[in-house]
Amino acid sequence: MRFMIMVPGNEESEAGFLPENADRDKEMFAKMGKFNEEMVKAGVMLAGEGLQPTSKGARLRFSGGKTTVIDGPFTESKELIAGFWLIQVKSKDEAVAWMKRAPFGDGVVLEIRQIYEAGDFGPALTPELREQEERHRAQMTAKRQS
Repeated sequence: MRFMIMVPGNEESEAGFLPENADRDKEMFAKMGKFNEEMVKAGVMLAGEGLQPTSKGARLRFSGGKTTVIDGPFTESKELIAGFWLIQVKSKDEAVAWMKRAPFGDGVVLEIRQIYEAGDFGPALTPELREQEERHRAQMTAKRQS
């Protein structure tokens, strides 16, 4: 099972804060690096990245057959994501167990969401669509490796 873990944004991440050389930041980087290394060594972590602030992003709204582009920044701070992990584990309980070890301080709330797999769609995913999905995944993997 694959899960995405979303790390919430805050005023610092939205300000584009990049940690400097202060001891607090070095310690935070060291703790996060150790945590990520543990997940990589265990074969759990598929990806993990921080995101640039919403001032560098855009949202697309689809309505009435038209697409509207809204440039950031976005003010709904409760809905912002500053980073994520993509992990592969055997259960939601295992995902929770890993994320309980994440080196965050008071007040941080991580969101864990399971990613749909092809088998979750039942007969709506026809053999042709399943083949197309598998072909796309193979092509994406090949492009990443080249």
